[in-house]
Amino acid sequence: MPHAPVALVALVAALAAAGPAEPRPTPIDAASHYSGTWLEVGRTPMGVTKGCVAATTVYKRLDDRRVEVEDDCRQGGIDGKRRAIRGKGVIEDPGVNRRLKVSYLPFVTWRYEVLETDPAGAWFISASPDKKKVFLYARRPLPQATLDDLTARARRAGYAGEIEYPATKDAP
Repeated sequence: MPHAPVALVALVAALAAAGPAEPRPTPIDAASHYSGTWLEVGRTPMGVTKGCVAATTVYKRLDDRRVEVEDDCRQGGIDGKRRAIRGKGVIEDPGVNRRLKVSYLPFVTWRYEVLETDPAGAWFISASPDKKKVFLYARRPLPQATLDDLTARARRAGYAGEIEYPATKDAP
């Protein structure tokens, strides 16, 4: 048994060199998260959303992994012309349910990762996998103090860019 301590020391050294394990994300309830209407209360400024206010995302679950997605907004004011786009979503990490790939039009695909959710289901923060785009969602309009808190949470999760807060109205 003289080699057992050497093997144990080698194993401990190998584990220490590997560094700390990445924490496993907490699963979210896909049935409640990917259903109904969410208000887009904050986002990365982009050309495609310039002038868009009162934006919503409506999820409709088709089965355990597939979701219909409809994103819309109003152009030029809360009562302005409606712009909408529909897509087909697939949950890419079944059981954890934090990664959604949505295919819009034939050649447009976006991937989102839910970074954080409110335990009561009132809001969530999602981002592109590289965290260059971030989106803040809520079931109802939020006060600026809560938006500031969500922005701070997005920054702690790795988002470094600007966030705009478009005008919102209650979900239909």
